[in-house]
Amino acid sequence: MPARTIDTPTGLSEIVEEGGAITRATWQVTGARGESPLLDEADAQITAYFQGKRTRFDLPLRVVADPFQRRVCAEIAAIPHGETRTYGEIAARLGKPAQTVGRGCGGNPIPLLIPCHRVLGATGLGGFSGGAGVETKVWLLRHEGAAGLLI
Repeated sequence: MPARTIDTPTGLSEIVEEGGAITRATWQVTGARGESPLLDEADAQITAYFQGKRTRFDLPLRVVADPFQRRVCAEIAAIPHGETRTYGEIAARLGKPAQTVGRGCGGNPIPLLIPCHRVLGATGLGGFSGGAGVETKVWLLRHEGAAGLLI
């Protein structure tokens, strides 16, 4: 599987392609390497996002997970740049408890591209499994102008 390490303002990030789609994005770099046109495009789009020149990603993504995880990721992916939702709002849409949605957010295999940083707790930030944890979430929300009164 081709992979690319990208230096971002939130730390080194690794993206992995499998079968013509991005299947993983993480701040835990393994050192895997590979080249592909899709990784070139993902690198360009992520760089443009961090430069403030892009507000959405247009890349083929594939969530390799159970059906519920895919549904959570689809709900998260629909949250526009600069906006947030709560775990409870997503839970209501899926007919599941907020804690279950929280676990689904934590299991997102493609953070940033599937923007789980845009999902908040009812009374606070909630967690974030990417980067340096909640500090990365705060940085991303500020970058998008979605920080509001919580940060």
